[in-house]
Amino acid sequence: MKLIVGLGNPGKEYIGTRHNIGFMVIDNYLNISDNDYKKKFDGLYYERIIKGDKVIFLKPQRYMNLSGEVVIQYVKFYKIDINDILVVSDDLDMECGKIKLKLKGSCGGHNGLRNIENHLGTQEYKRLKIGISKTKDKDIKDYVLGNFSKEEKLEIDRIINETKNIIDDYFELSFENLMNKYN
Repeated sequence: MKLIVGLGNPGKEYIGTRHNIGFMVIDNYLNISDNDYKKKFDGLYYERIIKGDKVIFLKPQRYMNLSGEVVIQYVKFYKIDINDILVVSDDLDMECGKIKLKLKGSCGGHNGLRNIENHLGTQEYKRLKIGISKTKDKDIKDYVLGNFSKEEKLEIDRIINETKNIIDDYFELSFENLMNKYN
């Protein structure tokens, strides 16, 4: 069984914001609305069989900084191996629309990833990071909770569509080969 987690914040006021890129990727991949998800453990989830494996797509419904509290409940309940987790998140340190797959590593200051690491007890889980750039003009909190500019939105829409291929290949390739193909 695999768990793919898209990070974001619940609530209509956060739809389309930079910090919700993980939710956007999951919604786009599944091509469903929030009404199609089931609810459990403060998360919206959707199950799908892909290549013979049961896959849970999860959108934690606690705020970003508490994402790990939701993730660990799914990991324990479904007995998911850490090696079978992929977390999709935004990354301030990468140019808008760039992607990076990582096998492990620190949270890099991302509070959602930090909370996941704290609850999993490890930094060794797979990630798909999507760049949202950084600004010096705004407070970081206001920036990540803000909307994309028109130019950024075009780039983000393009990369979100590309993540469909990345996730499809995640089920076909070793993670090393996946990183080599897309990084």
